[in-house]
Amino acid sequence: MYNEEIFNFNIENIQNDLAIEGMAITQNDVDMFRRFADGEMEMPQLIQMIKDKPLEY
Repeated sequence: MYNEEIFNFNIENIQNDLAIEGMAITQNDVDMFRRFADGEMEMPQLIQMIKDKPLEY
């Protein structure tokens, strides 16, 4: 399940944590999840956007 609380955390820290694991998060990723957290889109729309998004390396 996902947490519906306010989207409020330090993106830079998360990016650093993911980089340690060899993963990257872009500003577009952040914006997409912020839209979801702000109620601008529903979970099915978010999932479809993630599926349609080209992989970035």
